[in-house]
This record gives sequence, C-alpha cells and structure tokens, in this order.
Amino acid sequence: MAGVLDGLTVLDLSRAVAGPIATMLLADHGARVTRIEPPGGDPWRELSGYRVWNRGKRSAVLDLKRAEDRQCLIDLARAADILVESFRPGVTERLGIDYPTLHAVNPRLIYCSITGYGRGNRHSGRPGYDALVAARTGLQWEQRGWPGTPMDHVLGRPGPNPELEPPDGCAQGAKREGPLFVYSPWPSIAAAYLASLGISAALRAREITGRGQWVETSLLQGAMAACVAGWARVENPDAAGYRTWVMDRRSPKGLMQCRGGRWIHQWPINPFAVVEAAKADRLDDLSQIARNRDHPARIGMEPDELSILFYYYPLMAEAFRKFPAEDWVRFGARLDVGLQPVRTPEEALQDPALLADGCVAEVEDPQLGGIRHAGILYQMDTSPGRIQGPAPRPGQHTEEVRQEASATRAGACAPAHKQPLSAALEGVTVIDLGLAVAGPFGPKMLADMGASVIKVNALYDGYWWSNHMAIAVNRGKRSIAIDLKDRRGREVVYKLVRRADVVAHNMRHGAAERIGMDYDTLRAINPRIIYCHTRGFDRGARLRLPGTDQSGAALAGIEYEDGGCAGGGTPFWSPTSLGDTGNGFLAAIAITQALYHRERTGVGQKVDTAIINAALLTTSYAYITADGKGAARPRLDPMQTGLTALYRLYETAGGWLCLAAVAQRHWRQLCAAIEQPELAADPRFAAAPDRARHDAELAAILQALFRTRTAAHWFDLLDARGVPCEISSPDFSRQMFDDPDFARRGWTVSYRHKHVGQLEETGLLCDLSETPGRIRGPAPLCGEDGVEILAELGYGAEEIKQLCAAQIVLDGRDPNAARGIKRPPRQTQAAPPRGA
Repeated sequence: MAGVLDGLTVLDLSRAVAGPIATMLLADHGARVTRIEPPGGDPWRELSGYRVWNRGKRSAVLDLKRAEDRQCLIDLARAADILVESFRPGVTERLGIDYPTLHAVNPRLIYCSITGYGRGNRHSGRPGYDALVAARTGLQWEQRGWPGTPMDHVLGRPGPNPELEPPDGCAQGAKREGPLFVYSPWPSIAAAYLASLGISAALRAREITGRGQWVETSLLQGAMAACVAGWARVENPDAAGYRTWVMDRRSPKGLMQCRGGRWIHQWPINPFAVVEAAKADRLDDLSQIARNRDHPARIGMEPDELSILFYYYPLMAEAFRKFPAEDWVRFGARLDVGLQPVRTPEEALQDPALLADGCVAEVEDPQLGGIRHAGILYQMDTSPGRIQGPAPRPGQHTEEVRQEASATRAGACAPAHKQPLSAALEGVTVIDLGLAVAGPFGPKMLADMGASVIKVNALYDGYWWSNHMAIAVNRGKRSIAIDLKDRRGREVVYKLVRRADVVAHNMRHGAAERIGMDYDTLRAINPRIIYCHTRGFDRGARLRLPGTDQSGAALAGIEYEDGGCAGGGTPFWSPTSLGDTGNGFLAAIAITQALYHRERTGVGQKVDTAIINAALLTTSYAYITADGKGAARPRLDPMQTGLTALYRLYETAGGWLCLAAVAQRHWRQLCAAIEQPELAADPRFAAAPDRARHDAELAAILQALFRTRTAAHWFDLLDARGVPCEISSPDFSRQMFDDPDFARRGWTVSYRHKHVGQLEETGLLCDLSETPGRIRGPAPLCGEDGVEILAELGYGAEEIKQLCAAQIVLDGRDPNAARGIKRPPRQTQAAPPRGA
C-alpha cells in the first residue's frame, strides 16, 4: 500500500534540526523529498542527526546566488507540492525565491518557512540557534522552574508554601543556581512538529480550495509550545485546583537511584507502594501493593501536598537503594506501577521490542553498513509509512534533479478553482475521548486549525479540569460529560460518531474495547471515520503498562542526555518535555494526513502513535552501528552549562550569557571582541578540531573572563561584533503577554475563563496565509455544553432531564456541577500517616 503522501514532491532547503526532521516525516510517509544543498555542503551536515533526518531523500547541490541555479530551483518549484526553507527573514527575497515569487509560478505550492523568531517582531533579526532561542525566551530558566508555579512567576508573585524547603536530593538539576542548558533542542523539536502539522493542514485545505499557501512557524513558537502548560497570566491563580506541584522546582520528579547505581523513574509518584515494598526481602515475592489512589492519605496534585511528598522522599530514596533497578522494573510491570529505567539513547535503540514495533528501524547505510535509529513514528493502517532508504551523499542526485528542472519549464501552474475555506480544518468534527495531557493535546491543535472538537469527559473530570494543564490543552472545545459504562451513555457517543470525522483517545490497551469505543465498533457506525489511538509504549510487553511523558523520557534516553549523565551528571526530566505533547502532535499530524487521504479517496482509517515514539523523535540525533556503537556527538557537561566551550552558558558578574559561536568566523570575531588576539593565535584553539581537543581549557579561560563583567556588558560587546549570543532571560514569560506583535499575530490570546477569570495564554503557533487558524475560546468547564449537544443530537427536553437525573450525562451549566461527580473523598491528615 502506498504511503499517505505518495506522489507528492518536496523541496527541502532547510538546515539544522527543525526543517530536516519535518521533511523526514514527509519522506517517511511517501513524499519524494529533494534536499537542495549549497556548494561546499550544508554547514550543519556534521550533526549526527543528519544521517537520520535526511534518510530517504535525494540531494542536489545548487548555488542559489547564481542565476542559472536559481532558475533551476524556480523550475523545480513549478512542479513541486511543498517547499520547506529555514533562511532568516529577508534572505529568500534577496535570493528571489520567496513565497510571492514562487506562488506566482505555482499557486498550488505549499511554502513552509521555519525561522528563529518569525517575521515582523522585535526578535525577528536575532540569531536562531536553539541554545540562543532557549536563552532569550527563558526556556533555560524553565528547566529548573520556579518555587511554586510558572504562572506565579509570570505574575511576579511568590508561589504557595514559600517556607517549604525540600529534603536533600529532592530538587533536580545541577547543584548551582541559575538557568540550565539541556541537551534536547526543545525549540526545534516543537517547531518541526508545528511545521509538519501546518503542511499537513495545508494539504487538506488544498484538496478543497485548489490553492497552496504560506505556512510559517518558528523556534520562538516552538518554545511557546514547550511551555504551553505553564506560560499563562491569570486573574485568579488561587482558584480551587488551578495550581499543581508538578512544575514546582522544589518538587520531586520521581527519579530515584537504585542499588548498583542505576536510576529509575517512577511516575506517577507512589510512595506508599515503594516504601511498603521495600520492607520485603524480595520484590518478586510481593503479590499486591498499596496504591496511591486507594490509600487513605492519597496524594493529590495540589501544592499543599508537597509537604507530604517531602516527608516521603527520604523514605523512598532509601527504599529504592535496597534493590537493583531491574528488580524494580519487574515489580512495576507485574503490579502495574509506573517504573521504567533511565537508559541512554543507544540502549533504547538496542531494545528488541522497539525494533519489532517499528518505532526503531534498521537501514543499510552505504558508508557505515547497517545502522539503527528512530523508525516510523506514527502508523496509518490504510496508507502505512516506510523508510525509503539511507541519507544521500551531498549532491548525489544533482544531475538527475537538473534534468527534471529542465523538463518542467513551462507556464505557471494554474490552480483548480474549488470552494473557499476559512480555516484549514473547517468542516471537520472531532470526538475527543482523550485523557490527561497526552490525549487532549492533539485535538486541541486540530481545534486551533479550525476543527470543531467535542470533548467527551468522564463525570468526575471536574477535579482534573480545574488545573492549569487541563485548561491549557482543552481550549477551543465543547464538553459533554458522560458515563460510558452505561449503555445509554455509549449511545450518546455513537450518535456523535455518526456525525463525526475523527475519534481520538489514549485509553490503556483493552479499555476502549471493554466500553465499546474500539475501532471496529465505531467503524461499523461510520465507515468514513478516522480513528486515532495513542499509547504510552510500544506494542510489546509494555503495552498494558501505565505510560507517561516521564517514562518515555527515561526509556528513550532524554533524561540521561539532559542531565549530562555521560560526564557524571544525574538524570533530568525537563518540565518543557515534549513527550505528552509530542504524542499529541504526532496524533494531530497523522489525523490531518488521514483527512487529506480521505479527501482524495473517500476512505477512513485507523492511525496510531505513542509517547515513546515522541521521545524517540527527540533523541533521533542518535544512531548505532551493527556493533552497537553510537554516533560521535558532543555531550552535555554535568553542571548543565553546555555542549562545548563556544556553545554554552557562562555565569557573569551579573546574569548569565549564552554563547553560540559555531562557525570559524564567530571564533575570530569573539577573540576580537574580547580583545584576546593571543587566543586566536594559540595553536590549541586555532581550528575547530584543535578547540575540541582542548575544550575544557578554553571553557575555563572564557569563564574566568566573563565573570569580570555583567551579561549585559558582554552581550553589547559581542553582539556588535556579530558573535551569536543572548542574555539568558528569566523575564520573557513576564513580558510576552504585553508584546503587541505577539497579540497582533495571535501568538498570545486573552479571554475570560469561568474558573480563573481573565486568562492570557499562548495562541496560534503555526500561521497559514490563506486558511489561518482560529481559537474559538478558552477551555470549557467539565460538561458545560452537554445539554446543548444532546439537543443537537435530537434528544428531547424530558429525555435530557432523565439522563442528567440518572447521572448518565452531567448538566455542566451549573458551575458547581461542572466540577463533576467526585470520586470518594480522601481522608486528610495533619501529619504524615502513621506507620509510614
């Protein structure tokens, strides 16, 4: 069966991380992708990820500064479907290959631009390196987080319980103050997702309108996506249930060291199970455990629960040290506790279950032989993806591509005149059965693209829906709360499905089948339905286990790399992680491509992905050869300051400076700016290979120098000389909601939420020129639209009254009822439970 994008032609003019990953996903699903590389080669080609991200593509070398080669590209664009570029704003205009020029040649062309900061704002001209975007946007400060919540920081106020001090070892991150540099390039990973989704939505729109359009996103918008659950300014942050302790910098994140030194990640944190289990002589002897949800002192997510976690943390640390990690993993698998080992990316690629699943793949590389790396990361049953081959040699297909360009020289491509469309997913109805963050985030992105999303809540979801995470990932939806275990409740959903285009959920394996929400049942009701199921893990032995952002980050190697463990650091889970939300992005991309496929064929299908797949995309810079050896690549230092002396954070006399002097010219400019010509002449630092051998020495020299003046001083000095750098800013999130450019572009939005009052949060993160996204409003309250939705389905007033009275459907119009039908209340205690 052909891939969903079979027959599409893509021109890839992008560099670095985001663009190559986005076009890799296109190639994996059938598109014919041609990389257009400059003479002398792409300066980013030495990245280890290039061997992964450029798989299945062709490569042609064109000098776009020469009229002949520029015309060659224009001729190629005449017949292309998609072009992806990552030049700074203004460069494509100077080259004569900008969107207006190529749109005139081919009105059906989808032209995607991925920049550092987008066009038309005060940041637009800044250098768009990942580390610098993370510095300028404050993402480096969000790694460690703030006492309390990010929302308190935005408001400039102390968080709850400021007097609480965490026990030793509880708070994660390097043992120093200040921002943290992590290995994962979060802005680029998120921008890759955003570009892929924008392109997919534009493809669906083109099937209806006949026209292409300009798709734009940026690493800045990627940073916003990474902080979607924390960057908000609210009128009433003290609203019941709004805050959680999860992002508090003092809180335990579930990372524990076991006997033998290996680390493990437990999430959700269940101290009762662990402390009780450690009383046994052997974990394998245990047949049952105390569960958090059943314990009389059940730990919730409210900030006040932090004191109980602090009490248990030393007891948990001691318990985990009693047994080796493999015993704890076996214990978790047997008794359904979220426990996964922290692995290196290379260990993940050797996992036979991931290879069997297809989310890790083997490819025959012409230079290295067989290599393993991230595989197909979302599956489509009617139009499956496949890796089309290894990465090409630079210029391998130049002559072939030139001949194709000559054959396309003709008049402009005329679009077919079809019906207009106001938003890319206008007319699409989505039924969202998703849970927590990983499930609802994908439908939230579909809502931003214009889909009508109906959130089907459980009756007791009001508790969860009060918090900042739920509010962030459910905006633009309508909500109906239903008891799906009751036949009458299921019938309501079946009526919704008959009118719907998409059903999405992330229930545990087997749960959808038990309540009649499986694909076969819903396809029988609506054969055109697109059904998306996302998982925590691969489809092997872990399939039935509780999967989370944290467990995916542990298994795929993210936590190992972000903590600088190769150099002696400790594992680190990033609050800006793209596990749950990455799962949602992959789901949204797969759904949108399935909608495109259905526009062409009339056929629905099942699509799926997993949190572990999103985690593997984040670590897709890694590959291993047949002997198990990993690719050579820089490593993060254990103090989480950077990858090399010239790509890292430096503490100054006032503030932190982030440096990204990645090119030889940057090194010369740096030496001139700091008036240290002897460094440029020093044979230890003359060229990049020399500096790599003496990296620690160079870092020590620069650190001593930078400590003598403030970050502002060094920024002015270096920036004037063209050295890429930024001050690592803790204040970006406090300023973003007052930025008129962001508001004008719709990158931030403001509206009233019924629970927290006036709410400002991140807005549209991908811009489409002809079918722009739209945000319908804030997240609803649990069940808020239930009565209205029932009426639309044809239920009469008396039937609706009966369904609500029987607690089959919640009448969420009442703000008190909208908090849901509660689970049995916990027994609160002033002190930790006795016998703990």
